[in-house]
Amino acid sequence: MLQSIRDRSTSWGAKILVGAVVVTMALFGVESLVGLLGSDGEEIAKVNGEPITRQQLELQVQRAIRSGQVPPEQERQLRAQMLDALIGDRLMAQYAEEGGLHLSEAQLDQLIVTLPEFQDADGRFDQDLFRNRLASAGFTPLAFRDQLRQDMKRRQIQQGLAASEFSLPSEQARLAELQRQTRSFRHYALTPADLAQIPEVSEADLQAYYEAHGEDYQRPEQVKLAYVLLDKQAMADEVEVGESALHEAWQAEAADADRRVSHIMVSFGDERTREEAMARLEDVKAQLAEGKDFAELAAEYSDDTSTSDEGGDLGVISRGFFDKAFEDAAFALQQGQVSDIVETDNGLHLIKVTELDRPPFEQARERLKRQVAMQRVRDDFNDKAQQLIDQSFAAEDLASVADSLGLERQESDWVGRDQAEGVLAEPGVMRQAFSSDVLEEGFNSEVIELDENRRMVLRVLDHRDATTLPLDEVREDVAAAVESEKTRDALQARADEMLASLRGGESLGLDWQREESLSRQGDGQLSQPVIQAAFRLPHPEDGETVYGRASDGERVVLIGLESVTAGEANEQIESFVARMAQQLRSQSAVNGLQTYLREQADITRP
Repeated sequence: MLQSIRDRSTSWGAKILVGAVVVTMALFGVESLVGLLGSDGEEIAKVNGEPITRQQLELQVQRAIRSGQVPPEQERQLRAQMLDALIGDRLMAQYAEEGGLHLSEAQLDQLIVTLPEFQDADGRFDQDLFRNRLASAGFTPLAFRDQLRQDMKRRQIQQGLAASEFSLPSEQARLAELQRQTRSFRHYALTPADLAQIPEVSEADLQAYYEAHGEDYQRPEQVKLAYVLLDKQAMADEVEVGESALHEAWQAEAADADRRVSHIMVSFGDERTREEAMARLEDVKAQLAEGKDFAELAAEYSDDTSTSDEGGDLGVISRGFFDKAFEDAAFALQQGQVSDIVETDNGLHLIKVTELDRPPFEQARERLKRQVAMQRVRDDFNDKAQQLIDQSFAAEDLASVADSLGLERQESDWVGRDQAEGVLAEPGVMRQAFSSDVLEEGFNSEVIELDENRRMVLRVLDHRDATTLPLDEVREDVAAAVESEKTRDALQARADEMLASLRGGESLGLDWQREESLSRQGDGQLSQPVIQAAFRLPHPEDGETVYGRASDGERVVLIGLESVTAGEANEQIESFVARMAQQLRSQSAVNGLQTYLREQADITRP
């Protein structure tokens, strides 16, 4: 859920749920998510006999990507991390169960009703809001309660471990001292030009590397797909929308647009009768018809002293804030129009709309064009969606379905479960492609609801099992990896030779770069591996330079540390360090428990 749930749980599941609840239905499509949640699916891991399914993993991955937490290009790396996190979460949940940790239904109820995400403007729990926000993420209330229960149990374990850890004042003081410290040093990044010769790559090197890193050159199980896509937006793009329709849509929007209004109010009761008030406003109407200014008449005739001096101006109003009769009259007017006499609880009114809060027609043209076109194809889209369901279920191919509905039958290249791109990467698509009915029986898939405007049906054209690719097919990639590895090793060896010369008093004539009084956090110019290496070097004596090196990816960097300066005491830094020390100890305890549980567990995975 949102931040309050983040504060109550540190599990990946809760973090991803945070992003999922706030994304719109258009991003996910509840039916696809519910389908994922409700399906047993293929087992991809077991933790002490309890399965983790591919659907569970896929759901977490897609939520992370769609909520913006992870770039799509990191999806493959994320999958491995998420599987590992799911295993860790399962271990902690099992540990909590074995330890007898309990969260009652009443405690869960109390927690849920106090979450601000489910409260109305008055701070009260709103059941409709609760169900709607869960539905937006594809969760039923029961599924959410179960997720929350598991997260809270894990949180209890973590809080218990954290409470048992502490740090001594002397340790905190030493950490603060190290945190304040700055260092001045010079650095030089070696390049292949610093080598006498570029290392050669032999066939034996390629073979040895390929055999040692065969898992890097595996081709996963893959399929070739045929599919048809029914896209409401594509249908709308084919619709011609004339100027008259656009102007009608623009005018129709005025009915609900916020508007600036003025009024002339005449009250009745103590000072005048209703008939006298009506006659007073009829006189005003007559003067308006003669061309008199509304603002001047409001100053003279209106009993609303809070607005009469401002020409009766009430400001910009929205629906839902005024008396129904007043609001109905105000929202029936176009800009510049004046209403007939309107009666409310506080008197009689003449209402004028002085401004409509909406963009100019030309600015709204493209949006209105899309909107009108989408409205016109709505029924046709719904009819075709039903035909797609009916025909694809019985058809023995997709070509006839595409022809019947006037859709394009498209084909993919080889794709795997975790390698799809574009529309094939949408949630639920590859699950259908690798389902037994589609993959093994050769049927068309069920109609996949990608979102409210798109439907898809797919069929497997070809299939191949996972295999390790032969060396000849990946030779270029292997050669590049070997060359990079041998070059890095040669640079490290050359760096060691240069370090020996520098420590022996030689200058080597290097084009050093300098850093003055750099803190551990750096300034964004140097990478963290270089900064960390510089701060690990021992303090130099006066006038001396201590040399070392750092590996930064494929680069090797020489470092010459010249001076170390103790920073000034800072209350903010001291407080930060104290918190950091406690957090590090607490996290160390949690990590220790997780490591122990992994060592003792029976875990099977791909």
